[in-house]
Amino acid sequence: MIIQDHTLFVDGFNDAIIGTTDFGCVVYSKKIMVEKLIFTGATYVDAIQHCEYNIWNSYVGECSPIFVNDFDSDLNEIEEIFNA
Repeated sequence: MIIQDHTLFVDGFNDAIIGTTDFGCVVYSKKIMVEKLIFTGATYVDAIQHCEYNIWNSYVGECSPIFVNDFDSDLNEIEEIFNA
C-alpha cells in the first residue's frame, strides 16, 4: 500500500480505481484488478488467490481502500473470457 496525503493506494493498480468515498478512501474494482493480473501472466485462480490473500482482506487503518465486487454474474465470467 502507498500512502499519499493520508490516502492509501494499492501499488500497481491505479487503473482499477473507480472512485473515492466522501472521506477520501479509494474505491477499486475487483474485476479490473483480477484482469490486470491475468494480463501480466497470472492464471485466473492465482490472480483471485493473490488478491484475496494479499489485498482485499487487508485492513490498514481508518481509510483502508474499498474493493467493490463488480463482476456481472460471478468470478467464473472472467475465467470464461480468458480461457476462450
